Amino acid sequence: MELPFRYILTVSELTREIKDLLELRFPDIWIEGEVSNLRTPPSGHVYFTLKDDLSQIRAVLFKNQARTLRFLLEDGLHIISRGRVSLYEKRGEYQLILEEVEPRGIGALQLAFLQLKERLEREGLFDVAHKKPLPLIPQTIGIVTSPTGAVIRDMLHIIHRRFENVHILLYPVRVQGEGASAEISSAIEYLNKRTNVDVIIVGRGGGSLEDLWPFNEEVVARAIYNSKVPVISAVGHETDYTISDFVADLRAPTPSAAAELVVKDKHEVKRIVHNLKEKLRNRIFQIFQENRTHLLNLKMRLKDPRRKVEEYLLRADELFNRFRVVISWVLSREREGTSHLAERLHLQSPIQKVKNLRSVLADKKRRLSQAFRHSVEIRRQRLAGVTGKLDSLSPLSVLQRGYSITRKLPGFEILREAIHVKEGDKVEIRLYKGTLLCGVDKTKTP
Repeated sequence: MELPFRYILTVSELTREIKDLLELRFPDIWIEGEVSNLRTPPSGHVYFTLKDDLSQIRAVLFKNQARTLRFLLEDGLHIISRGRVSLYEKRGEYQLILEEVEPRGIGALQLAFLQLKERLEREGLFDVAHKKPLPLIPQTIGIVTSPTGAVIRDMLHIIHRRFENVHILLYPVRVQGEGASAEISSAIEYLNKRTNVDVIIVGRGGGSLEDLWPFNEEVVARAIYNSKVPVISAVGHETDYTISDFVADLRAPTPSAAAELVVKDKHEVKRIVHNLKEKLRNRIFQIFQENRTHLLNLKMRLKDPRRKVEEYLLRADELFNRFRVVISWVLSREREGTSHLAERLHLQSPIQKVKNLRSVLADKKRRLSQAFRHSVEIRRQRLAGVTGKLDSLSPLSVLQRGYSITRKLPGFEILREAIHVKEGDKVEIRLYKGTLLCGVDKTKTP
């Protein structure tokens, strides 16, 4: 009986066929969902999960497409995306390869604006404490804008009309389109480093959100924030707001308003100075009486409340002292408990035991070394005594005191009495150092 023919696929072949079917069936689709599990490895590709209430699917946005996004993808963001369905063969998982991504319910530029505004605000770029005051009467004004159009003409006309002696330094830039933000930030940095301007106006006329976008770029915001010279942002119309408006030291609703804010009318300044001079003169004569009256009024108004305040202060001091005593007692108990636990832990610590054993070992080693040196010293002294005795009994010691040893030649018999030699005999006399060979001329006996 013949077995029926079976067509057997490998895992790779089956996976490849499924991939072909998915890519053929879903080559270009729009899909919406919520971003979760977002991650961006060093490769620059963006991986995340797109989900709704019931299901989820993996998605990837490759680096080249991710660079075109005006906003930042983040977990929890609801998006609408376009792409194709594919399958990652190594893991057998299907996924979305995305080409376009946009936020649901809000424009991409508006979302990018809000995200950048929130991030820079967290960093403190909008902090009021960082804003610099404008000079009262600037000598030189730097203007960063397009060299053509009505904006620069209006600002120059207003400035010269109000204070004709002010110098104007124009740094021409593009105020919309690709590369405009880089030119604007470079202009601000140049005016800070290479010129002596007292204030900088950065601006342009009105337009759409796309037209005003260079002033929403992070590079422009950071250039304004890092500027040592006060910066006025004058972008668009009064209802237009850009990131540069929030970072700048002062926001002007229009470029013309910026020109009016940066300089005061010369005649008005003179009139104000004159009036202030007169007011100051009059005020000097009145100030003492006014202060005296004011102090009397305050004294009458604060007569009764002052006593109540004193009572509250005394009560507050009492409560504070009681609180301090209680806290001190609690902290003392906690400190004692902690100290006890620390001591127990210190005693039970293997490291401390090792230290103790090392200390004992070092002590025993020291005592053994002392005992060894003491024993060696005793034996050295004993050896020195024996050596001294040997030296005293040595013939050399006797010779050293001036004595000598005389031996008769040629037999080398030691002579103790003169009668053992006669005239003409040869003798050897051994001294402490050296030997004498002598002949006997005469003997003498006692």
